[in-house]
Amino acid sequence: MFHIAGPAPKLGSDAQGYEGETVDKSEALGSAVAQIEKQFGKGAIMRMGDMPLADIDYVPTGALPLDIALGIGGLPRGRIVEIFGPEASGKTTLLYHVMAQAQKRGGLAAFIDAEHSLDPAYARRIGVNTDELLVSQPDHGEQALEIADLLVRSGSLDIVAIDSVAALVPKAEIEGEMGDTHVGLQARLMSQALRKLAGTLNRAGTICVFTNQLREKIGVMFGSPETTPGGRALKFYSSVRLDVRRIENLKEGAEVIGSRARVKVVKNKVAPPFRQAEFDILYGEGVSREGSLLDLGIEYDIVTKSGAYFSFGDDRLGQGRNAARAFLIEHTDIADEIEGRIREASGISAAPALAVDPETGEVLEVVPVAEATDSPNTADAARSADPAGAADGAEGDGAEVKAA
Repeated sequence: MFHIAGPAPKLGSDAQGYEGETVDKSEALGSAVAQIEKQFGKGAIMRMGDMPLADIDYVPTGALPLDIALGIGGLPRGRIVEIFGPEASGKTTLLYHVMAQAQKRGGLAAFIDAEHSLDPAYARRIGVNTDELLVSQPDHGEQALEIADLLVRSGSLDIVAIDSVAALVPKAEIEGEMGDTHVGLQARLMSQALRKLAGTLNRAGTICVFTNQLREKIGVMFGSPETTPGGRALKFYSSVRLDVRRIENLKEGAEVIGSRARVKVVKNKVAPPFRQAEFDILYGEGVSREGSLLDLGIEYDIVTKSGAYFSFGDDRLGQGRNAARAFLIEHTDIADEIEGRIREASGISAAPALAVDPETGEVLEVVPVAEATDSPNTADAARSADPAGAADGAEGDGAEVKAA
């Protein structure tokens, strides 16, 4: 025999408890919040309106077109990032640039070289301070990810780079025979590691960048057969995914001097996705800043091109792209002015760098990256601009003057 229930009671500010008691919702919620904070600590749960709303902090990529395509000026701190693409497309070069940018802003970087292919000389030419860079060449995937987890938990690093996911071979596969099959081992390893890393990265404000290779699925008739190794976990946990492709060779006469890369932001949780960026990668030098300034300058009507000639206002930059690039390398003041106008037009501000006293090593002031140089003049300019602040630790221009 069936019993037909009546209509459910309408819930207002008061609700009937299971034992017929009238319980005020706000009191019940307050009691639950108090219990949560007692058990897990103050701040374990709070209203969104009570949280300070801050802009997403970031580290520039070293490629201005990509910074603009990312929407916030670089890679977001406290997040997981995947850079994938075919061989020789520029993935590791881009990774070196991000590490160099983090170090220029006073940060620490770690490089987990699972591929055992780190090129210290090339990294130095790009701008990486290899003397301060933490490097690990792990024996197997579990060791690599455990090292990454311990480094992130220290809370001291700005970026942890892992090159690459495809080289994170599980220990069981290394110790097994060559023909043994190990179904899903690497995918399970990545899934477990990313579950642990995601929350820790956010609390530490550390960027974890994975590079990844491409594989092809067999028998795919429709759509792209390309996929990335390591399972689906990295795709889900990544806040930003960058697809790097080499689209053409750069030549000076008959000699190939570099390549042109196109990067598509295929996933972006902090800004609109699917934007694209193109830039030059020169052999032995990395991403060409001056080439990017020419491209973006033309796009934003800051640099004019008439035939083969490039001009900026009344200044003739040169005939041909290579000559204009060489002019900007020599005249850094003009290059800085063009970059400033591009950033203003695109709405991307420069991430701050640090002005350091060369004698004491103290951080004197946080300054825009366009003003920061490696010379002692930066520290002198900071002292002359605010001598009292430099001496007494007072605030100047919205940035606190403090020792590192």
